Amino acid sequence: MTKDNKSFETFTFFGMALDPIHVGTGGTRLGRVDNTIIRDPVTRIPKIPGSSLAGVMRAYVAMHYENGRNIQKREKPYYPDCAGQGGGDSGHCSQADCPVCTVFGFARGMDSDSGFAGLAGFSDMHVLLFPVASQLGPQWITSPMALRQTGIAEFSKLGDLPEQEVIYCKTDKEESVQSSLNLGWLFLPVKTDWNKLDNIIRKISTLCVPDYIVNHLGVVSDKLFAHIVNSNLEVRTSVAIDPATGAAEDKALFTYEALPRGTVLVWELTCRNPRHFKINKNDITVVKSPEEVKNVVAEAYSYLEHLGIGGMGSRGMGRLRVLERKDSSASGESGKEG
Repeated sequence: MTKDNKSFETFTFFGMALDPIHVGTGGTRLGRVDNTIIRDPVTRIPKIPGSSLAGVMRAYVAMHYENGRNIQKREKPYYPDCAGQGGGDSGHCSQADCPVCTVFGFARGMDSDSGFAGLAGFSDMHVLLFPVASQLGPQWITSPMALRQTGIAEFSKLGDLPEQEVIYCKTDKEESVQSSLNLGWLFLPVKTDWNKLDNIIRKISTLCVPDYIVNHLGVVSDKLFAHIVNSNLEVRTSVAIDPATGAAEDKALFTYEALPRGTVLVWELTCRNPRHFKINKNDITVVKSPEEVKNVVAEAYSYLEHLGIGGMGSRGMGRLRVLERKDSSASGESGKEG
């Protein structure tokens, strides 16, 4: 089967948090932190849901394509009409030549009684490299499970590691670190002769991760990784402001947590083949392949670096830089014919 007839293709992306990122659970609870962030229900490692990414990317793609187009002699700009949830005359246009409605779908458009699921599907964003304070300065920690989520073939064969040590690559300036390294409150034995570490560092460097991260990379067991991440999240304290007085509101002190700046995240974008779908009995014309669907989404990734994702944007949170890979063979891109 030719490449044009593939049912879908999956592309892997990597991003680095420029600010702390807070994607909350939607409520407060009793505990160490009032407003917690979303976690994987099994590993308990924080993540950013794919729905959160899909929502902001729909808005940013609409902003990117914004113009003064007209449909049925009515002004129908991509933004804000094709962004958001839609509905009513001001909602999604549902046109087969709309890059927003075709890629992200619509529930009910202006010319359609039925919806369309969209050509792009977003996975959750998972933590790949997590920054932790140590006596040597910031260290970026990962685990075999986190590495396997990159889709890089060599990482699929990694087994787990002993729980009570950290695999670390020492530099010439760090010869004083002989046997142990602290990661936050943990003080762990150091192992430097793991033969797979050099390959991990080489592959990570192809993802355009900055050198200061690659040169301070450590690997711990999957079980220990969850404890390290949850023990070193950024926690801030804020207070609600009374609009009438401009002063702090009584009994309105609250805390919230966030992924710290410098966290490297990984996620997948699954793009369906537009040739296999119709909208309102019309062929999709604005994109003609899974690669072009991916390009529509990628064109708006720069908006994440300025407008961000998640909540607490007015408190300096949310910006994310999508990293460009140096070597496409390390991307983990895959396609399945159907």
